[in-house]
Amino acid sequence: MIRHVLLDADGVLQRHPVGWAAAAEGFLGERGADFFRAVTELERTCLSGDGDFLPLLTAELAREAPGVSAEELYVEVWHTIETVATTLEVVHELRDAGLGVHLGTNQHERRAAYMRRELGYDELFDESFYSCDLGAAKPAPAFFASVLDRLDAAAPDVLFVDDSEPNVVAARECGLAAERWHVDDGIEALRDRLSGHGVVLS
Repeated sequence: MIRHVLLDADGVLQRHPVGWAAAAEGFLGERGADFFRAVTELERTCLSGDGDFLPLLTAELAREAPGVSAEELYVEVWHTIETVATTLEVVHELRDAGLGVHLGTNQHERRAAYMRRELGYDELFDESFYSCDLGAAKPAPAFFASVLDRLDAAAPDVLFVDDSEPNVVAARECGLAAERWHVDDGIEALRDRLSGHGVVLS
């Protein structure tokens, strides 16, 4: 029986209003999408809590686009977040149904702090699991092991929802119930996937 639901952030609970790559293009023109892809590879090095992403972004901009402000670009791309109202409604319904509802997301420290402060996720969720705090990022098994340890829960009791198929596959390999869902799939698709695990909401 599912006792806990673990939800990803980007693509599930929140999104960028115009898209990260499009936001970068506002600063770098047609080079924006390629630059964003390159710096997200740098960002991965910080997702487990090792180092600050902003200096890495600053150094990359100094090489590729010295006239662009790293802090302005950072705010426009990484701190411009729109929560998804329909997903938040489901969060409240899950909590009303007596389930533990938790956040499980890959974030570097700076963005995690922003999400805690500005989006109020610590109050919304029973537990918030940021990769930078756990010292491991999805799809690493250590991420899911840390979550299960902190929840004191058996893997089959936890249903994980993420928009990344590799993350979903990894969760299943760790014994969790898991479903891939992106906000663009529509909220009824999320409800259907939840109900497939016996989580039926009114």
